[in-house]
Amino acid sequence: MAKFVMLTTLTDEGRKTITENPGRIKEVNKEAEAMGAKILAQYAVLGPYDFINIIEAPSNEVISKVAVTLGARGTLQTMTLAAMDIDAFVGSIKKQK
Repeated sequence: MAKFVMLTTLTDEGRKTITENPGRIKEVNKEAEAMGAKILAQYAVLGPYDFINIIEAPSNEVISKVAVTLGARGTLQTMTLAAMDIDAFVGSIKKQK
């Protein structure tokens, strides 16, 4: 399965939601998994993003559905990046020589 990095920024409504119900974060993870993605790791971070998620999904369509569905709620905004295992990356470069 493909891996993705999802950078998430909470909206004002999202900050209110998790302040009132911090467990909501893990509930959202379960919803993403119900759409076919798997949360491999999740970190709360400081800076321009509030969370970094490492996600595994079978296709671009699945990860797109997760991002759009979660973003449509108005509690967060996402930026999703395709990620490649470093060994696979190095191998792809070696093949070009």
